Amino acid sequence: MTTFEITGASAADMELIRCWADEEGWNPGGSDRFAFAVADPEGFLVGRLGGEPVACISAVRYGAGFGFIGFYIARPSFRGQGYGIRLWDAAMRRLDGRLVGLDGVVAQQDNYRKSGFRHAWNNIRYEGVPRGEGGDGGRVEVVDAASLPFARLAAYDRRFFPEPRDAFLSAWTALPGRTALAAVRDGRIEGLGVIRPGSAAHRIGPLYAADTEVAAALLRGLSRSAPGAAVTVDVPDANPDAAPLFESLGLAPAFETARMYTGPAPELPLAELFGVTSLELG
Repeated sequence: MTTFEITGASAADMELIRCWADEEGWNPGGSDRFAFAVADPEGFLVGRLGGEPVACISAVRYGAGFGFIGFYIARPSFRGQGYGIRLWDAAMRRLDGRLVGLDGVVAQQDNYRKSGFRHAWNNIRYEGVPRGEGGDGGRVEVVDAASLPFARLAAYDRRFFPEPRDAFLSAWTALPGRTALAAVRDGRIEGLGVIRPGSAAHRIGPLYAADTEVAAALLRGLSRSAPGAAVTVDVPDANPDAAPLFESLGLAPAFETARMYTGPAPELPLAELFGVTSLELG
């Protein structure tokens, strides 16, 4: 009988997981795995059948009380044989005792509900080439995020996430090939955005902004780093101003996921959340 075992992911496995996600049509960022690895080096699991990788999942721990599930993939020829659920159970055991979040594809949402997850909001992926130059955000100044003290960026990001994630954020904003911009007004950070290359389009996330004017200024600034390229943003419908903004800029909905939690949703400033950081790690 061929043995099924669950192991931690190696560096080679992390690239394999990225390729599997690409095949699923998720358009992962090309260098995302390097930031993922520092978020929680032991948080990525691979199911192997006779030594061959056949399934994967991430179960990343943040701080003392939060966790996030992502990258839940079984290879098509191995689905329906119980390998995926064994990996799922191992991931959930790793996050036992924590509030757990995930962004679930439509086909899996009923299964997540059976595991105790509750719907919080939908993320709609908007995609396209942003049009028009428009305004500059009024009195807001858009600057290279690296020009600001990192402690200020981390404190700002902390408003939008249940636990600190400084190591992840440091890598996420500074990896080669990506651009991170901050919006500053009267000495305050009022927005933050990151763009990075993906397989099919440039990914933007996070996109935090005090209002739609700031969000538009950041989006245009980020897009200038990839002129003429299509971009994608995963937009929470819990922010009613977000979708109309992206539609006015020429982006169109492509698909959706649901943000779900095992308990009450964290209290976040959703009116300022225009794009989630990552569907895989929150």
